Amino acid sequence: MERFSKPAAGGIIEKNVDGIDYILIQERSKEDAKLEEGLLEIPAGKIREFENIYECLRREIWEETGLQVTEIDGEKDSTIFESNRYKVLNYTPFACSQNIEGNYPVMVETFICKVKGEMLAKTNETKNIRWISLKDLKELIVKDKNRFYPMHIKTLEKYIDMKSKAL
Repeated sequence: MERFSKPAAGGIIEKNVDGIDYILIQERSKEDAKLEEGLLEIPAGKIREFENIYECLRREIWEETGLQVTEIDGEKDSTIFESNRYKVLNYTPFACSQNIEGNYPVMVETFICKVKGEMLAKTNETKNIRWISLKDLKELIVKDKNRFYPMHIKTLEKYIDMKSKAL
């Protein structure tokens, strides 16, 4: 039987406090993925059939962190086109990753976003949800990439590089 990759949306949730940039990270804690237990990741999850990717991102961030998305970079520039009984959303994510080997055939389109609200301590899929400075994140990635969920490493490195060039 033919199998297909599963599309997903992920969010780099950013904030700046006193001139220091932070993003939200969490540890994976999924019943059906014990080999990935404790790996550091950003919030992400599968897109439901015909679900708008932005709504998926909002839902996944809410489910995994308890936070409400207030802004998604690029959402205002997205367009919807309707023709021949189709409704098509055109958008540009910050980064895309596809798992081409391993346990889970997934494709993650990641967006940069901002949130508000009270963060949960843990959920049924995550634990140790917290803010980390970009400086500490970069050091952690350089020191030990194996601590991270593989789907997010290159996206996080791209984000760190982009923010470093902006200074």
